[in-house]
Amino acid sequence: MSATQPYQGHFDGRDHLFAQRVYFEDTDFSGVVYHARYLHFMERARSDMLARAGIDQRGAHEQGAGAYAVTHMDIAFKRAARFDDALLVTSRVTAIRGASVDIQQRVTRDDEVIIEARVTAAFVKPSGMPGRQPKAWRDAFQRAMDGGAGEKE
Repeated sequence: MSATQPYQGHFDGRDHLFAQRVYFEDTDFSGVVYHARYLHFMERARSDMLARAGIDQRGAHEQGAGAYAVTHMDIAFKRAARFDDALLVTSRVTAIRGASVDIQQRVTRDDEVIIEARVTAAFVKPSGMPGRQPKAWRDAFQRAMDGGAGEKE
């Protein structure tokens, strides 16, 4: 990776790993990460996971096929993260359906769990209605579930 290339996470078996530093802007007045910022951290990790799995969300959107939208999220806040903490967002595909995918996410600092979340993302057509995910994308999610994501890069 060159100095001009943004950071990219990677797959380690079934898990996608994405490192995230806590910046001052992520914290509230007490120096603790503001709860909504964790959504940003997890979104970045999910977007990177899809890209590393070979899913071109931008291309699909630009071609008018559709895009993913989070339709459900359960979050358990376990601990607080603070300014300058080095966090790791681990994402794992847990279920694939015709129009949606479930992803388990965990934010950790070292071996300490900060947040656990279950996320459902649905494929939505430009009309706003759910649509079937492209077969190639379902196949990419299956490779991730089988521990072989990123092999076709």
